[in-house]
Amino acid sequence: MQLLDGKLLSAQIKGEIAAEVAQIKAEGGKIPHLVAILVGNAGRSETYVASKMKSCEEVGMHSTLIRFEDDVTEEELLAKVQAVNENPDMDGLIVQLPLPPHVNPDRVMEAIAPAKDVDGFHPINIGRMAKGLPAYVSATPQGILEMLKRYQIETSGKHCVVVGRSQIVGLPMSILMQRNDYPGNCTVTLTHSKTQNLAEICRSADILIAALGRPGFIKADMVKEGAVVIDVGLEKVADPTKKSGFALRGDVDFEAVAPKAGYITPVPGGVGLMTICSLMQNTVKAARREVYAD
Repeated sequence: MQLLDGKLLSAQIKGEIAAEVAQIKAEGGKIPHLVAILVGNAGRSETYVASKMKSCEEVGMHSTLIRFEDDVTEEELLAKVQAVNENPDMDGLIVQLPLPPHVNPDRVMEAIAPAKDVDGFHPINIGRMAKGLPAYVSATPQGILEMLKRYQIETSGKHCVVVGRSQIVGLPMSILMQRNDYPGNCTVTLTHSKTQNLAEICRSADILIAALGRPGFIKADMVKEGAVVIDVGLEKVADPTKKSGFALRGDVDFEAVAPKAGYITPVPGGVGLMTICSLMQNTVKAARREVYAD
C-alpha cells in the first residue's frame, strides 16, 4: 500500500504557485486576488475559509474575507456578489457553503460571474467542463486529478467507481474520469443511495472514489485487492481519546481498507489539502485571464 500524501503534494504545489506569483510580481503584473464570502459562524465553514485565506498568504496572493451574519437576506448577498463581479481588482470569488435555509444556494452560485467562479460551481463552467472546453473545474475533482497525475497512477481502461452523485464532487468526477485525457479514459460507474448491489459494484473498481459524507461507510469487503482508494469524506465523529472530544474521519474505514489498497488517501491530510491548492491554481488562472478573456 502506498499513501497518497496530500500534505506532501500540497507543499510542492504551493511552492510552484508561490514561484509563479513571485514572477508575476517581478514582471509588474497583477497579483492574484481571491475573495471569500462567509455567512454565519459555523465551525467547519470557519475552518475551511481560514485555511483558504492562510494558503493565499503563504503563496503571496491577495485575499479578502467578507462576512455576514446568518440573518443576511438573499438580496443583500446577491448585491455583494455583484459588487465583487464588477471589481476588476478581485479575480476569484467563492461563497462558502452551506448557506442558511432562507438563501437559495443555486441562485447565489449562478450570480457569480463565470470568469470569477474559481470553485467551478457555475452551470456555465460545469457545462464547459463536460464538453471539454476551457473552464474552471470544481476544486475537489481537480485536486484528485492532480494527485493521480503526480503519483503517475494509470487510469486508461480502468474501472472507476464513484460513490456519491453531488454536483460538487461526484457528478463532475464521473465526467472527468471518462474523458479522453490523462487522468481519464476510465469506464465509469456513478453510484448513489439508490444503487443496488453497491458493495459488489465497489469490489469491481480499480479506482474507487468515495464522496458520500458517511464516515467509515466503505469497508474492506467493498474494496478490490490493489485498488486505488480516494476518500473525499471529512466528518467529525465522537472520540473520547482526543482532547477535543472528536476526530476527523473519511468515508473509508481506513484501518481496515488500507492493507488491501494499492494506493489510498488519508483523512485528514489527503484530498482536502489538494482542494485548496486547486482553488489557488484557479485564482492564478483567473488573474491571468487564461480561461475567459476580457
